[in-house]
Amino acid sequence: MIMSTFKIIAVSNWELYRKSYGTDKIEDYANHLAKMDDSEYKPDMLILREKKLTGTEYAKLLEVVWKKLQSSEIMLIPHTYLSAARQLEMPKIHLPFGMLKQYAKGKQLEGVELIGTSIHSPEEAIEAEQLGASYITAGHIFATDCKPGLEPRGMNFLEKVCENVNIPVYAIGGIHPENLEKIRHSKAGGACMMSEYMK
Repeated sequence: MIMSTFKIIAVSNWELYRKSYGTDKIEDYANHLAKMDDSEYKPDMLILREKKLTGTEYAKLLEVVWKKLQSSEIMLIPHTYLSAARQLEMPKIHLPFGMLKQYAKGKQLEGVELIGTSIHSPEEAIEAEQLGASYITAGHIFATDCKPGLEPRGMNFLEKVCENVNIPVYAIGGIHPENLEKIRHSKAGGACMMSEYMK
């Protein structure tokens, strides 16, 4: 059964973009991200996940991309840097699982309306839901260059995660147009793609 609410999620990666396009200009990168509106696989959401940027660099990029996507239907979700999201009065965040646990314990997520997190086991998925996650990304499902040498967890893992929670589960890792239908026909609520948008 194909879910009518199936979502496509773009995940950003500054390093991958730089390798593909050979430019170090953040403005060029922000324009590239804003152009996803015209993509054949126009995403429903964009998770701005930038592990290589400092907090200050990230805050600048987030503000530029946020301004460029204001008239777009693409939902922009900040990643990791909660203070940058709060500065722009964006009540949403995607956090690594360990950070979600830390912030939930410290009651630092009050006022945040949408909370995402990344999990790697059904047990983490259950705990994430209990901690207040609105959705989870589960992976990596297929082999990916981002995790060289690491065995993918596969479709059975994805189905098991979906069966254990009542919040949307978005598959991540090695997903591209050629295997997207496999995710569409699973219990997952959507699929995340990175390379497809960054290259």
